Amino acid sequence: MNVTFDITQTGGQLASVKFRIGRQNVEPFHTASWCETPEAKKLIPLLRELRGDFFCAPFGAGLAWNGEEHPPHGEPANGTWKVTSREAGKMIATLQTQVRPGTITKIVEARAGETNLYQTHLLENFRGEMCLGHHAMLDFNRNGPGCVSTSKLRLAQVLPVPFENPAQGGYCSLKEGAWFRRLDSVPLAVGGKTDLSHYPAREGFEDLVMLHHKDADDFAWSAVVFPEKKFVWFALKNPAHLASTVLWHSNGGRHYSPWNGRHRGVLGVEDVTAYFHLGLAASLENNPWKEKGIPTTINLGSSKTTRIPYIMGVAHVTDSFDTVRSIKRTNTGIRLQAANGEHIDHAVDTTFIQ
Repeated sequence: MNVTFDITQTGGQLASVKFRIGRQNVEPFHTASWCETPEAKKLIPLLRELRGDFFCAPFGAGLAWNGEEHPPHGEPANGTWKVTSREAGKMIATLQTQVRPGTITKIVEARAGETNLYQTHLLENFRGEMCLGHHAMLDFNRNGPGCVSTSKLRLAQVLPVPFENPAQGGYCSLKEGAWFRRLDSVPLAVGGKTDLSHYPAREGFEDLVMLHHKDADDFAWSAVVFPEKKFVWFALKNPAHLASTVLWHSNGGRHYSPWNGRHRGVLGVEDVTAYFHLGLAASLENNPWKEKGIPTTINLGSSKTTRIPYIMGVAHVTDSFDTVRSIKRTNTGIRLQAANGEHIDHAVDTTFIQ
């Protein structure tokens, strides 16, 4: 297999993910520096294991709703998963939730000859509306600076409420609630604009934005080119399952425990159906995104199984491949087109996210 992975029993978080590209192993994902240290034992399960990618239901944290008090990012990101099947390149695990009773089945799969990771979450026996999503975190310390791009934007906004509290040692740089049209032109709190298409940037700050894509009828994508390591990471999703993308720029803006100013060079690329990270109540209530026709929850129903598919992969790039401008289907997978006109044809099963 060209992809190896594991998951943590607590939180079901992707761990030790390695992609083999030619003679090179690349590790795009981040693991918090406090994991596996004595201080981690004092933290909530989510933070104790913080790494890779994990599934959230509900996505975010907020006020209790209808008697439901979910932990941050929900039981899937904090609970104890039971591995029910493990074979070459494939793992299946289950979780029985208690706050809102139901069963979640996690299927993670790598396929022979590919450098892709396929994830499925099956939600069964749940009732009602839910905000949910993936929480991938990329490591720009290990892999060097990167060029960030996504499908063409239809809507994009900076978090419209305070993300951090300076009195507690948390700092943000972007203009609260600002709408924008391009990743490379986003309003700053102090005036002027900044570029979110290159990272790391804005050292000493934490920021959160949410995006929705124009060309989302077929599939939507996010990508980061890491020129120093000569690879591109990408994520593919079906907007019917994951309507928006949250970008979390974590670059040393939290000076309280356990962050302590040391969580730097991390970009969360979080594909969700939610209202930012504000939790279930905020996603269910009327909000500006719902008013603009963007779903912020999914109806799970009680008599159906809800399937959330997701693909992440990597591919080799040349020295001159700059920024991904588009990703389109081909007969054998996808074509990643660079801004400078170069392209990469990459084998991946795009029918998986249909």
